[in-house]
Amino acid sequence: MTGIKEKLQELKIDFIENASLKRYNTWKLSGNAEFLVHIHTAEELSSLYKYILANSIPYFIIGKGSNILVPDEGVKGIVIRLGKEFESIKINQNFVVAGAAASFIVLCLNVAKEGLSGLEFGAGIPGSVGGAVTMNAGAHGSDVSKVLKEVKILDETGNIKVLKNEEISFSYRKSIIQQKNWIVLEATFELKSSIKDDIVRITNENKEYRLKTQPLKEASCGSVFKNPLPEYSGNLIEKLGLKGYRIGNAQISEKHGNFIVNLGDASSKDVVSLIKLAQEKVQEQYDIQLNPEVQFLTNLGKKG
Repeated sequence: MTGIKEKLQELKIDFIENASLKRYNTWKLSGNAEFLVHIHTAEELSSLYKYILANSIPYFIIGKGSNILVPDEGVKGIVIRLGKEFESIKINQNFVVAGAAASFIVLCLNVAKEGLSGLEFGAGIPGSVGGAVTMNAGAHGSDVSKVLKEVKILDETGNIKVLKNEEISFSYRKSIIQQKNWIVLEATFELKSSIKDDIVRITNENKEYRLKTQPLKEASCGSVFKNPLPEYSGNLIEKLGLKGYRIGNAQISEKHGNFIVNLGDASSKDVVSLIKLAQEKVQEQYDIQLNPEVQFLTNLGKKG
């Protein structure tokens, strides 16, 4: 796509052309980005985003690379990765401000050590703070919407804006951010002071529960499907005897039915085939539609 390279150079933005995304997604899928950019400041991102929007450039934001499926054929346009400058975590009494690229697990563990309660549920949820806010990540009966005070975003004009919790229209694994051309910059959480030992214990128990029941040490995206409550996707898949089922080098985890793991150089085609198989079998047997939680990056990108 002519013009993008020159504009990135003009803006003095750190980028790699035709870059493999294998090390930037937790499924370790090998598709390339036409341009992979590393952003270091909100101002830098704002300038780039205004260019993207004005020229309808295909783009994607990747945080820690969980919850995304990279196509074998690669991604056109610009893939944006926020740098370490977006990984800060600042605690001021009961308020915690975390950058969009901060690890959600690290955030949850850190606030527990400070005797702050409210994020115990997230100790085993992979991904970034920005991703957790966008998809209203949750577990153990709680989610981000219960503790988020406000979020700083780049809006559809490329300008910085602060939204209150009630403006984000949270629901189960959803927020208005998914429907808009908004980019999360940082999030502010309002927590409660409590007994530190109890918070740390519960947080660690939640983390250990995830380690015991989910294949967190294998290459996966996290949970593949949303739960069709009151049913659970993993249970439905497991009851069909699909745990361990393999296509190519992708496998429905032997540990948890709602995880698909890369056994080594799996293609996105292998993964998608397993996703479709699970959907078809569950629909056929239980008349329940499984909706993916994972975001499919397309080779045409998300239009600016």
